[in-house]
Amino acid sequence: MGHALAIDTSTPLVSVALRTDSGQIVEHACDPSQLLAARPAHARELLVAAHALLTARGLRFGDLAEVCVGIGPGGYTGLRIGIASARGLATALDLPVRPVDSLAALARGIPGEARLAAIDARRGELFCRLEVGDGEVVWDAHVADPEDVAQRLRDAGMRVRAAGDGALRYRALLETAGAEVEPESSPAHLVHGRFLFELAARVEPVEAAAVSPRYLREPDAEPRR
Repeated sequence: MGHALAIDTSTPLVSVALRTDSGQIVEHACDPSQLLAARPAHARELLVAAHALLTARGLRFGDLAEVCVGIGPGGYTGLRIGIASARGLATALDLPVRPVDSLAALARGIPGEARLAAIDARRGELFCRLEVGDGEVVWDAHVADPEDVAQRLRDAGMRVRAAGDGALRYRALLETAGAEVEPESSPAHLVHGRFLFELAARVEPVEAAAVSPRYLREPDAEPRR
């Protein structure tokens, strides 16, 4: 097992983690209570955080053996920055990349039997995934109207634990449908590196050029021409 870096930029708070060749995992610290108020700064923070994790353990980017990256769904700009950074590192250092579903990683950190991972998709929509047990998928990642999500929960009669910035934003609505949204300060609202690594272990590594974002819908704004 070599040193590996995990990156996810699907939410406003950047997630960066280092797994050493001994299996120790250390993560860039984020405050989940800042999720709704945070102004995304992925371009500024991502590589700075990664560099800090490496240098604190006497390592350099050149010591990495692979990169794991969350491919979404999530914010368009954030995903673009995160995946471009992962691809850039992997290309420069000739490293393999393991792409991971960001919602699946978020769901792994939610306590409980039935877990709803919800990322704010803007435009009054949610990116969401519902799973039970050891990752059995009930709803795969999709974009949905929060009212529809709440109604589907009512129809299913499921009591779920929910987390993510989308769950926080639509807490009142989801709770009327019987969902239990994690407290604002709960780390369950973050995409954690240890779960990115856990899921990445089930994915075959690919070349950097093969990694692409999972947007699920058209970007919020098209670049000017």
